[in-house]
Amino acid sequence: MKLYKISLALMLGIGTLTSCSDKLELTNPNQPTTGTFGNTVDDLEDAVVACYHHIRMEGTYARVGYTIDVCRGDEVWNSSQVWYLPFDNLNEPTTDEIGQWSWRDWYYAINICNYVITKSGDDDAALSEQMRRIKGQALFIRGLAYYNLAGYYQNPALILSYDDYSTLDGLYASNVTEGDADGWAQFDRVMDQVEADFAEAMELLPSRSAGGEWAKGRATNGAAAGYYARALMQRHKYNEALAVLKQIIGGTYGTYKLMDNYGDNFREGAAYENNDESLFEVQFLDYGTQGSVDEWTPVNVSKDASQGHAVESNYGPGDYGGWADLSATPWLYQLFKAERTTDGSLDPRLYWTIGTYEPEWEGFEYGNVCYTNPMDPNVPVVTNTANGGLPIAKWTNFRTGLYSNVVTGLKCGINLRMMRYSDVLLRAAECENEVNGPTQQAFDWINEVRNRANLANLNPADFNTKEKLFEQIANVERPKEFGCEYGRGLDLLRWGFFYDSARLQQLKEHNAYTLNTATVKDPVTYPGDGVLSSYDTFLPGHEFFPIYQTTLNNNANLVGNSANNNTDNSGYFSQKGWTIHPVAE
Repeated sequence: MKLYKISLALMLGIGTLTSCSDKLELTNPNQPTTGTFGNTVDDLEDAVVACYHHIRMEGTYARVGYTIDVCRGDEVWNSSQVWYLPFDNLNEPTTDEIGQWSWRDWYYAINICNYVITKSGDDDAALSEQMRRIKGQALFIRGLAYYNLAGYYQNPALILSYDDYSTLDGLYASNVTEGDADGWAQFDRVMDQVEADFAEAMELLPSRSAGGEWAKGRATNGAAAGYYARALMQRHKYNEALAVLKQIIGGTYGTYKLMDNYGDNFREGAAYENNDESLFEVQFLDYGTQGSVDEWTPVNVSKDASQGHAVESNYGPGDYGGWADLSATPWLYQLFKAERTTDGSLDPRLYWTIGTYEPEWEGFEYGNVCYTNPMDPNVPVVTNTANGGLPIAKWTNFRTGLYSNVVTGLKCGINLRMMRYSDVLLRAAECENEVNGPTQQAFDWINEVRNRANLANLNPADFNTKEKLFEQIANVERPKEFGCEYGRGLDLLRWGFFYDSARLQQLKEHNAYTLNTATVKDPVTYPGDGVLSSYDTFLPGHEFFPIYQTTLNNNANLVGNSANNNTDNSGYFSQKGWTIHPVAE
């Protein structure tokens, strides 16, 4: 007690002696600054959480950032004929601000990742295990951001250090590479960095098994390896990608396996999310645990944020409260109907992908329900009341029995599984086919995915050429496994389907639809009377989305991409010597 009194007297005395010459500096812990924050491991842990937060925004994966790639694919069409129509028709104008949202939100994520990476230093060998995990997660998310930006905008600006923001030159970054006349040199430069970020993250992060409870919902070395293989394949580095995919299958980065029930990949709750099939998924709060405020932009930081996604709102049928914007194509539906399981039933993946009434669904899972409401076989549920359309069930609660109507806004709590083990298997089969032709190993990997759906093994005699097996993977196996999920547009880019007249015609046929409600499930023949296709309005270069004109106006160091300039990109493929497989039956 005496020591306490003496210490207090000394402190008061020192304060009296110095009060005339110095001001007392106090730091408010609730208002950190660049000078006070980021100097401890705990600070950087908080910053990593912010990195994850920014992949759940409007322009990243909470709505537009996810669905515009779905629109670019041939499995979906725009049933509202309003929202998303320019993305679906691949004629997005440079003046449409919506097209800038993904650019904006991914750079928010990049800025925070750069902060963490810069603070972590360059010497990975000197990092503690905790710091290795911190830096590895930031590298993974930055790689993910640039993977998306390159896939959407072709030649994004590349910013790699938080120190760059200290000058206007760094703040107003350039997307021009020396000798780059068409944007592809910058694309390669960005993709080089994507590969480097994922490769480094693979070395720094633990496996899901080693990470234990910590790894749930976080990037692991398995997630980094999976995306590294994706990035390699995007530039036809099939041999390198195959080696990585084999390592994932072999357990180098943890143990993954297909869930017995395909539907378990599309439900919410701890029993289903972050499961054995998931390499990486975006975390959203479950229904009933969310806040009340929808945060559509990165600058909103409400403590009452709902923290769900709005993909369900875009997919959901209008009669059940959805925004009725996007529908599955009749081609995708007919693809499912064309092949029965070994016991004569429908492919169970149809149930979870498209919301149609089928006699076979009586007694299967939740039965013939639409948001817990019994479906009438004589009154089909359509996406849009005016224009029809097959409702998309995936990433919604159409089939989960959770509630009776769409809860619109950022409210859906189903985690978006961005990479599943089935993708590893089908990509490995594709790479094997590209490198060695249609080998038994390629068939084994494909059949593993097919068998989960209770489909018969492929007969190798039916696919005795590389072209035939590629056709089966690209236009049968992948659409049925990943129908209406993010990634189809990126697949079409790497396959070069926009640069071959026969492939472009095939895309038009796949995407064909009619604006009515009567023949919503019937096959659509393209071309035909009243038949439309999203690719009817496609112009060369618009397989990418344009960089927003206001963004270009505000930064003189930026130039437009092929969509801004209506530039044909087919020369890039021929220059690289990449194969565009001819259409095979």
